[in-house]
Amino acid sequence: MQTLADIYAAQPFWIWLAVAVTLLAVEAAFTTEWLLWPAAAAGVVALLTALGLDYGPAFEVAVFSIVTVVLTLFARRFVQKVNPAAEPDINARDVRFVGQQARVVEPFVNGQGRVFISGAEWQAEIAAGEPPVGAFVTVTAAEGSVLKVAAG
Repeated sequence: MQTLADIYAAQPFWIWLAVAVTLLAVEAAFTTEWLLWPAAAAGVVALLTALGLDYGPAFEVAVFSIVTVVLTLFARRFVQKVNPAAEPDINARDVRFVGQQARVVEPFVNGQGRVFISGAEWQAEIAAGEPPVGAFVTVTAAEGSVLKVAAG
């Protein structure tokens, strides 16, 4: 621990640069977009310390926190303008199925059956009717891995 304190006392730039690179590496590994802005903020603090602005660790942590919040809020506003959430998440296949046609692959018995849509079979529930195998149904909702369907 003393070695880390000595490195920080000699040149805080390297500590903040290590924090920035570590956060950026974790962000690259998990692609959450949550650690990108703290990594950038740590980079800003590293740059400030490299320029000789040495007000101590409390000031640097405060600058890091403020810059993180500002960048995160700005990025959220920018991303919402550029990429509005009008469409469902591309990874939420079941939600994207709502309104699409599915083919019945297993007969419905007591409202339970299986349908084929987008290259996969899904468990399905139908409120009324029992369409035959090969008939098409419309997906009306998705609850977990079960698709709610309607005839037609």
